[in-house]
Order: sequence, then structure tokens, then C-alpha cells
Amino acid sequence: MREDLSVTGSELPPEPLSHSLKQRHLTMLGLGGVIGAGLFVGSGAGIGIAGPAIICSYLLAGVLAMLVMRMLGEMSAAMPASGSFSVYAEKALGRWAGFSAGWLYWFLLVVVLAVEATGAANIAHGWVPSVDQWLWVLIFMVVFTLSNLAAVRNFGEFEFWFAALKVGAIVLFLILGTLAVFGLLPDTEPVGMANLTGQGGFFPAGVGGVIAGMLAVVFAFGGLEVVTIAAAESDDPARSVSRAVRSAVWRILFFYVGSMLVIVSLLPWDSLEPGESPYVAVLDSIGIPAAGQIMNIVVFVALLSALNANLYGSSRMVFSLAERGEAPKSLLKVSGSGVPTRAVLASVAFGFVSVVLNLLWPDTVFLYMLNAVGAVLLFVWALIAVSQLRLRPRLERDMPERLTLPMWAFPYLTWAALVGMAAVLVLMLFDDSARPQLLWSSGAAALVLLVAWYREARDRRS
Repeated sequence: MREDLSVTGSELPPEPLSHSLKQRHLTMLGLGGVIGAGLFVGSGAGIGIAGPAIICSYLLAGVLAMLVMRMLGEMSAAMPASGSFSVYAEKALGRWAGFSAGWLYWFLLVVVLAVEATGAANIAHGWVPSVDQWLWVLIFMVVFTLSNLAAVRNFGEFEFWFAALKVGAIVLFLILGTLAVFGLLPDTEPVGMANLTGQGGFFPAGVGGVIAGMLAVVFAFGGLEVVTIAAAESDDPARSVSRAVRSAVWRILFFYVGSMLVIVSLLPWDSLEPGESPYVAVLDSIGIPAAGQIMNIVVFVALLSALNANLYGSSRMVFSLAERGEAPKSLLKVSGSGVPTRAVLASVAFGFVSVVLNLLWPDTVFLYMLNAVGAVLLFVWALIAVSQLRLRPRLERDMPERLTLPMWAFPYLTWAALVGMAAVLVLMLFDDSARPQLLWSSGAAALVLLVAWYREARDRRS
């Protein structure tokens, strides 16, 4: 069953999956996939690199992510599909592009699953040392496999409340932090601009620090794409994806930039310890009791929520690949409640393999796998931009009524986003810490492209 890859006609082939996700599910699914430990813990590394100018780093990375999501939103609102950008790449550029985008993204998600499961297990093991870390991993993977095998509406509710807890924690942090900045909490004084302009000024590492900080944080915006994957299972795909893309992108940008502004306003940027959560440091500084344990709980929930969302996204991506003949047809089995059961099991099976590799060889085999997906997100984003450049004129010609979420200032901002992505990749090449990720990811992408081109050549001969 290959999807119709034309953009002509008023109707696209209906998805065989369930259509029971609501608007609130989609919005929270987007937030759940992107708000993870990278924000709550990993943001400290970016602050250590750029100082207060990390605000600019997050703004630059956020604007790039916003442009990509607007392009993807335009295509998803016009042509909702469970394979999202993989389907659009195939429509725009050919089977090799759809195959490559889909499999690279699937590989990215199932490897990241291992990081999330292992991180959550490490926290749980600290709370209950009598339960081994590997057993916690097994428990989490089984629980979320069952969650993803349940009716998609139940999955949506599960993820909604998970993500709501994270969002609530960030909102509460922003409120408390803002009150502390203005000296409105007990035992606090207004901080003014001292921490923003002291310790070397707002740009202690210069413009180079902002760029290096952007390299450290740009990948934290990955995961928003899941919104457009899930749109095909909503009750009104075109309308739902339009609203979800608009709200999720702005909220993420507000949460990320707002959090960084609060942190670097309240604390001297060079006082943060490497590996320490800047959120814990802020909560400690304003006298919140048991701040460390509170943030441990939030990070724990964030990791499990991201694991849940990424397992969902990976299963739908491989299902869409099977629909288009780019993955085994056996993955097309759908349960009575509209869940692609075999696609879920295939994704979680590789997720289990990744977890085992992470537990046994975290510094060798799994590190190579992690490096192999380090720059994949940028490759996928580039394919989204090129696909939008190719498909927009066709949409305007064949079905302009479906352009309900048009890309701003087309094609100029699309080209600007592509230039931005190219610049990030070049900077990664000259950054000692990022270079291995770029090289390994390029190797993984080249391997997938070789397979795609071999398949096309074989099909042409037959």
C-alpha cells in the first residue's frame, strides 16, 4: 500500500490509524518530546560556554527551530501524514529522500530512547538502590511499550499529564525566579543588572561564545517534529497541526529563553558547577527546601515523557515507511483500536538493543551510535527546508485552499534557514567537541543514502 505522492486533487488518502488525538494532546505531545534533561541539566554547559549571552544562543537556535517548524507546519496542514517530513521529502525529491529522512529519524529516536531510559533508571536507582539500574530500564521500557500499544487516545492522555507536569514546573520556576529577581520573595533583594554585566560582561567569551553556545543548545529543540507526525491521528488533522505548531513553538521559545534569563540574572554565570543543574542552583539560592530532590523528580518525569513521545514518533515513522514500501510490509498490521502494533514492537526492540549497549559499553559502542545521530537532526531539518521549497509552488498551483499555515516570507526565510543550518554544520566541523558527531553522523547518512540509491537502481532494473 504506497501512499499517493501527488499533490493534486482535493483529498489525500486517509490514514488507516486511529483519529482520536485531541488538540490538547497534540500540543502537549510537542512539548513532551522537546522538554527533557537537556534543558533542566544540560543547559548548564551552554551557560558555562557563553555566559549571560546564552540567551542569544537560545534565541538564535530557537528562531532556526521556529522557521523549520513553520515550514513543516505548512506541509503538514496541507497534507497530514503519519510519516510527516519523510512523506514530504519523497513527494518533493523522490523515494531516496523519503527513505533517507525516515530511516535516519527513526534511528535518531531509538538511540535517544536509550539515553532517556538509562538516565531515568539512574535517578530511580538513587531513590531505590536495592533495585538494579538494568531492572529499572526494563520496567520503564515495558510500561511505555504497553502505553504505546494501548488505544492512541489513552497514550495521548498519558503524555498530556506527563508533559503538563513539566510545563507546570517550568512555569512555577519562572514565576519564583522573576519574583526573586525583583526582590519580591522573603529574604531576597532586587538583583538588578549585576550578574548580567559583571564577571566579564554580557559577552564574556565574545561572539564566538554565542556561536559555541548555540552549538551546545540547538539540538535541545529536536522533538518538536513529533507534533506533525501525530497530526495524522487527530480528529481534524489540518486544523489541529496548525494550532499545535503555532502554540508549541512559541511556548518552547518562551520557556527556554525565559529560563535562561532568570538563571543568569539571579546567579553569576561562572558560579555554576559543571554537571550541576542550573535550576537546582537557582532554587537553592532563593531558599526553596529540597531543591535538588524536586528537580530530580522533574528531570525524571521529563525523561520518561520524552521516552514515551519518542517511542510514539519512531513507531509512526517506521509504519509510514512500510506504507510506502520502504520498510517490511509486516509492520503494517494495525490493531482494532488503530495502533500499529508491529511498528511499536519493532521500535521498542531496537530501543532495548540500544539500552543494552548503553549499559554494557557506554564509552565505546554506544558512544559511536550516539555520535552517529549527533547531527542527524540538522540533516532532517535541511531536507524539510528543501522539500518545502519544492512543494510550495505545487501547493499554490494545485490546492491553494490547503495553505492554511503558509511559511513566512517565502522563499527568503526558507533560504535563510538553510544558510543557518549550513553554518551550524560548518561550525561543528571546526569545533573539537562537535566534530566527531558531524563525521559519524555524515557516515551514517552516507550509508543510508547508499542503501536508498541501491534500492532505486535495483527497482529500475527490474
